[in-house]
Amino acid sequence: MKGQRFVIVPEVEFERMRELAGDLASGAGPALPAADVKGNVPAVAYARASLARKLIRDRRRVGLTQAELARRSGIRAETLCRIEKGRSTADTVTFQKIDRALRKAERALPVEERA
Repeated sequence: MKGQRFVIVPEVEFERMRELAGDLASGAGPALPAADVKGNVPAVAYARASLARKLIRDRRRVGLTQAELARRSGIRAETLCRIEKGRSTADTVTFQKIDRALRKAERALPVEERA
């Protein structure tokens, strides 16, 4: 139309993308580290911030608080808080516990709300 291209997506996918854009615009989670003069960013700090942002987005999408996700994951709330603030990196076992709890919570959502 008028020289513009359009993409048609299911409404649920559109809402998911809109929510993601809002999360990114609101700065949900720790700030990404700034690049140095050569354009490089600290890998560990960037990874922690990126994982924290994704975790926060996924936790909110399934409607859980930090305390509830920590309880369902079998980890301390303080541990989850530090991970979401980008202050620490969880080990593989902890990430697996969190992932299992998030997937279980997502399966409990109505089908139209699942990502």
